[in-house]
Parts: sequence; C-alpha cells; structure tokens
Amino acid sequence: MAKRIVIANQKGGVAKTTTAVNLAAYLGHFRKNVVLIDLDPQANATSGIGLDKTKVEKSIYDVLIGSSDLSAVITETAAPGVKVVPANLALVGAEIELVNASRRESRLLDSFNKNDSINQYDFVIIDTPPSLGLLTINAFTAAESVLIPMQCEYYALEGLAQLYKTIQLVRQTSNPSLHIEGLLFSMVDPRANLTMQVMNEVKKILKNKVYETVIPRNIRLAEAPSFGKSILAYDKSSKGADAYERLAKEFLARNAPIPSSESGPFQSQQPAATIPQEVQS
Repeated sequence: MAKRIVIANQKGGVAKTTTAVNLAAYLGHFRKNVVLIDLDPQANATSGIGLDKTKVEKSIYDVLIGSSDLSAVITETAAPGVKVVPANLALVGAEIELVNASRRESRLLDSFNKNDSINQYDFVIIDTPPSLGLLTINAFTAAESVLIPMQCEYYALEGLAQLYKTIQLVRQTSNPSLHIEGLLFSMVDPRANLTMQVMNEVKKILKNKVYETVIPRNIRLAEAPSFGKSILAYDKSSKGADAYERLAKEFLARNAPIPSSESGPFQSQQPAATIPQEVQS
C-alpha cells in the first residue's frame, strides 16, 4: 500500500517544492514507484519535474471538483519511477469553489479511496501551497504523515507551532493517524551562528524527528527548476544533489518495515497550540 507524505510549511521560500521534486526523483532512482501530487496553484512541482504547466489540460483541480478521475490525471515524467498529478492555474479557484461543497476537506482522500490503483505505488508525495488553507487541509486529511522543510530562522519556530496546531486539528476532526514524518533543515548556511542556534533549539523539541541530512544553499538547486529537471537530472555531482541523495536514503531507512511490537503513530494529547516536547513516530 502506498505511503502518503505531505511536504508542508505555511511559510514560503523554504525549499518545500524543491524537496518534493527531488525526494521523488531520488526515490525513483532507488527503484521506488512514486506519484508526485502538485496541490499548489503555482504548479512549480509540475514544471520542476518537466511538464509545461501552461499546457496541462487535466489537473488535480479536476479531481478535486469531481470532474475527472485520479487515474486519468496521473501523467508520465522523464524521471525514472516518478509520475505526477499536475496542477495548473485552474487550481487557484478550487478553494473558493469548494467552500460550500460536501466533504470539502476530504476530496483528495475520496479520490484515493475510489482508485485502488494508487496502491501500486510505494510512495505518494504531496506538494502543498505556502498556506494552511483548504488545499493543505485536503492533503493532511488524505496523508499518513507530514515532512516539514524549515529554514534556520527564529520566526520559523513560531510558524512551526502554528503548523503543529493545524496538524492536531486535523487529527481531532478527520485524520487521527496523521503524524509528523520529520523535520528537514533547508537552505542551510553553516557559517551563520543563528543557523546552529535554531537547529539546536529545534532538536531539543523534536529530538529524533529531525533529519540528520540538511539541505545547503546551492546555486545548482536554484537553477534546476528553470530547466524542468530534478537536481539528479540537472547536476548529480553538485552539493545539492548529494544532499538530496542522502535525504532519500535516510527517508528510506526511516520507512523500513518495523516489527509490529514497535510504537505506532504519535498519539500525544498535548495542547494544540504548543509544539510537543517530544514527538514520536
């Protein structure tokens, strides 16, 4: 059965889409079958994996409003092992159109439930917009876990608390098994004292939920999307490529099968407005 992971952070510019595209590409490289779902109206994951978003006719928008089946929208990409459910500009109006719709927060989940073929894949990776609106709530409702890219800034800690509050709300209302997959430090400049201070502070709170791999600031990572390529296809010898390769390996190690006696999804009863002192998987 496919594991569904949301890449989310309500703050923009944290390498969220870069992580979604490149994690998917490296998982495909490691012989996993992946579907990348672009749930962001900017459609950057769509163009970043090699599709022309201006020429996309059927998109995730059509799935959410019920005019198209998910299986009919899944599209091949040039990245081995990776398919995409693309986005286009039509998705801008989805949140408004769904306001009064039935099961508006569960449209993506319903599309999964209607398509058993989604379970032929190993992973479903969902890229989300930089907000905590209805599109992101749909992703949280349909997923098992949330991977959070985060820059090493103090304001990011406040955003992390807000994101956790939203995750807790979804757990209480529509998806009790949703948990934090992990936190990934992105766009890291190790020369800055603030970087290490924030990293150490977050590690005190989230402990082993923080990925050992960090993603550095890297010009090749910034260039790759303009060519419609993952960093693996664009420059596999770059520092950015090395970082995402290590991330994919760590991700797979964390998702290796575990004995049934191990602990299940995090079931904390911490207040929703605060970040828990310890997050378990």
